[in-house]
Amino acid sequence: MSNSPESALGTILTAVVTPFSPDGEVDHDAMATILEHLIANGSDGVVVAGTTGEAPTLTDDEQIDLISFVSDSFGDRLTVIAGAGANDTAHAVRLTERATNAGAKAILSVTPYYNRPNEAGIHAHFAAVAKSTDLPVVLYNVPTRTGVDMSDDLAAEIGVRNSNVTGMKQARPGTPSAIEGLDLYAGNDDSFAAAMDNGAVGGILVASHLVGTQMLAVAHSNDRDTLDRPLRSFYDSLGVTTNPIPIKAALDLAGLPGGHLRLPLVSASAAERETIADAMRALDLLA
Repeated sequence: MSNSPESALGTILTAVVTPFSPDGEVDHDAMATILEHLIANGSDGVVVAGTTGEAPTLTDDEQIDLISFVSDSFGDRLTVIAGAGANDTAHAVRLTERATNAGAKAILSVTPYYNRPNEAGIHAHFAAVAKSTDLPVVLYNVPTRTGVDMSDDLAAEIGVRNSNVTGMKQARPGTPSAIEGLDLYAGNDDSFAAAMDNGAVGGILVASHLVGTQMLAVAHSNDRDTLDRPLRSFYDSLGVTTNPIPIKAALDLAGLPGGHLRLPLVSASAAERETIADAMRALDLLA
């Protein structure tokens, strides 16, 4: 029996990789294989073309084509959340409009990165994004990548003033706290269990590519710490270098088509792969 709050989008939402073929093209067949695996292993939904999906190196057309493909082929079995963020508000609005038309069921929108807007700018940015769609919008706070840390109070205010801003993916280091008026999603695997204890409705996760069933059990357990503890070495191994390099190596080690990466990301080194393999071996995840 679940003791966790319910989310309309789902509990285990995997930030899915974008597989690339050896010649650098988006590999829809490999994506379909991964999605079938996720459906069979605990995922309620996926974020397509987010950070883990290497959105910074996707063209807009590739990004929308991928969202459309996943929505058309899997939208009846998974909640499809479209990564549609940008640090140019006009660009984020265009992506959000196109992702909405491509069949996504929700939008994940990251705080503008690099240009580091102040609170008024962040608020105005998300108001413009929210106005451009009738879909639920999940805010995404990941200060280690963006250089901007959106306060919980600001996120709550954005939610109050924009009725379709319904959630927050919190990837700030440490344990996330509930935000009044917004569904909270853990954005880091290692904080997922504690976030659920703090009122989160689920997580937007990376380790769930391979331990989604176990993470779903954590979410619905009355003793989350006990179930989560054996997974922590695997979580740690996925931080051995920059995401999504480790999870693509892990998928390869598990016999799944994670695919190549696009520069400036490069494949895991031999030492990094061995660290990942050791953690996977302990959980019987190797092919």
